Formats: sequence, C-alpha cells, structure tokens
Amino acid sequence: MFSRFGIGRVLGISGRLSNLCVSLKPEKVLLASQSSAIHSSNTRMNSTEQYKFETLAVTKPQEHVIQVELNRPDKRNAMNGTFWREMVDCFRQIGDDSDCRAVVLTGAGKIFTAGLDLMDMGSDLMNSDLEPSRRAHMLRKLILFLQESFRSIEKCPQPVIAAVHSGCVGGGVDMICSCDIRLCSSDAWFQIREIDIGLAADLGTLQKFPKIIGNDSLARELCFTGRRFTAEEALQFGFVSRVSPGRDILLKDALELAGQIAKKSPVAMAGTKHNLNFSRDHSAQEGLEYMATWNMAMLQTEDILKAVQSTMNKEEPVFSKL
Repeated sequence: MFSRFGIGRVLGISGRLSNLCVSLKPEKVLLASQSSAIHSSNTRMNSTEQYKFETLAVTKPQEHVIQVELNRPDKRNAMNGTFWREMVDCFRQIGDDSDCRAVVLTGAGKIFTAGLDLMDMGSDLMNSDLEPSRRAHMLRKLILFLQESFRSIEKCPQPVIAAVHSGCVGGGVDMICSCDIRLCSSDAWFQIREIDIGLAADLGTLQKFPKIIGNDSLARELCFTGRRFTAEEALQFGFVSRVSPGRDILLKDALELAGQIAKKSPVAMAGTKHNLNFSRDHSAQEGLEYMATWNMAMLQTEDILKAVQSTMNKEEPVFSKL
C-alpha cells in the first residue's frame, strides 16, 4: 500500500491522521458520493466537463471511452488524501455516465504509481490523542474508506483496463487488482511492498492477487518477500494479459481494446462484468443461480434483437445508451 520512503520519515511526521479522518469522514464522504451519484444519474453526463479533479485527469480520447490518468507526476502519482476521495467520486460518476462504455486507467509521468503517499498520510498511524480502542475504531473506518476507493472500480459497470508503465508499487497493485483487464509496457515492474514497512497489504491484494494468478505458492512468495517482478513474469503467471513494447504502444493497445469493448451491448457488458465479479467470490452453482435471476430481466433487452439483425445483415450493431 505504501510508496518507498524511509520509516524514520514516516514516524517523524505528526498530527495528520486526525486531520485526515476529519477531512475524509468516511461515512459523510460515502453519503455525499451517493447523493452525487443519484444526481448524476438524473442528469446523465455525456462529456468529461463534470469530471474535475486535482489528482486525476479525465479525458475522452475516443467515442464511448474515458481515460482516467493518475495526475501527480511530480509525486510519482503517490496516493494522498485527496486521491482517495476523488477515486470514489470519479468512478461513481463514470458509472452514471450513459455515454461511457469502457475505461482506460493510466499514470502520468515517469512512473505509474509509487503507492500511498506516506508524507501526506502515513505518519499518524503512530500518533493520536485517542485512547487505543477508540483509535483502533478510527483506523478501521479509515481503512474501510480506502478500500472503498478501489471497490468503486469493481462497482463501476463499465470494464476498466489498467495500462501500467514503469513502476507499480504497493497500493498500485491493490488498485489494478480491482481492474478488469491489466496491460503493461515491457519496462513495467510490480512490487507488493507493504511487508517491507511492517504491514500486511490491506486494500485488496491479499484477497484478489492469488485468485488472479491462480498460483497460491507464488502469490505467497511475492507477498512475503516484497520482491519486484517484471512485466515478463507478470505475463507468464497471468497477472497481465498483454505486454506492449513501449508506453506509447501500450496506450494505443489499451485504447484499441477499449474501443472493441465499447462496440458491444452495454447491457450485456455490465451484466458480464457484474456476474464475473460475483462468480469470483461464490461457488459455481451459486453463480449459475445468480445468473439465471439476472438474465430473467436482461434477456428482455432490445440489444439481443439488434445484435442478431446486425449479424444477419453483416452490419455493425448500434446500441442505445445504458
């Protein structure tokens, strides 16, 4: 979860955790985001004009595709308090954007992300005026809120493609584990580094990474040692599905893939993503029963008829907004 700073610097900062919790107020932020999402669903955004953030740059590089770029290049895209709030808001807005059908997640600057910004957030894990049990409850609320930031990627009905260049450290691995598809450039490297600063990764890697790569022994090795693994290794054990020879080609490949996804039925795509996520955490039988319940409504979509007619006429189907 953490970027690469000395632990002495972490312990030397004071007074931020209480301020962070006050500024984040997990319950209030979530309620505010839910209210914003309801409002957004009524207005149905069709451009990126409403996506105004400090730590994220949101653009629309092609039809039905949104690019979300981590935008703190001078800080190696380290994740500060503002970032966590904006991730929730951003992906909830995208989820309500009826014109968006696929998302590409990238990083500005020399590195994809260095993980959590310890200078902004980390020091006060060791500092609080609260007595231990109350401090523990406050920390739990904070961790749950940080987890929600990445869960918002999973909850987003549109597929999210991570395009990773250079380093992806700690919280960056947590984040891309929540993405649907992971691509990287040949210079990319990954590191589950929390173990090196005395922590167990708490934002999703330990729960998702072993299932993604399908190799429990290797997952434990990488989590226990915190060693870097390369793009070639990531491809070999299935953490990424493609390695591009350079950053520019990586973005081109990611946008091309997003464009292919965007041509499909948004109803079918949302249902496919939702049920893949459900099946990951349930038995095959539970997944089948859930799928039957889901499709008893979704089979009534006009998209099926449009797809069949387009196939018969050898035409590209045109689907309505979700």
